[in-house]
Amino acid sequence: MKFRFLLWMLGRLMAKASRDNPAFRQQLEGRDLVFQLHTLDGKVARHFIVENQRITSKRGLASAPAFAIGFKDGAYGYATLTAQNKQLAFMQGIQNKDIQIQGDSTLVIWFQGLTKYLRPRKRKADKKAA
Repeated sequence: MKFRFLLWMLGRLMAKASRDNPAFRQQLEGRDLVFQLHTLDGKVARHFIVENQRITSKRGLASAPAFAIGFKDGAYGYATLTAQNKQLAFMQGIQNKDIQIQGDSTLVIWFQGLTKYLRPRKRKADKKAA
């Protein structure tokens, strides 16, 4: 359940960033594709549509994604996507075959680069308090 919610929230955050964040939109420039994150058993899946510098998402599997990242199960997917060191978690998962990548693996690196724009910004009031 946590993994399903995380994927939904990821879609919401990317959709908002694609509307409001010029740096995020620049990363989407020239890319029209579909990618998906899912569990290997197919019980949890969400695909993300990149089109005209915007991202939307829908539940379920995509018919022909440019790339797909499959996690052994929802708990593992949640743990990997919320890990402190996401790159290390991904590398270990791929080596252990707990994460499978289908399609263009260079786009996976592009996707990982997108996630840095999704971190919450610190408000000015927070900075003054520090």
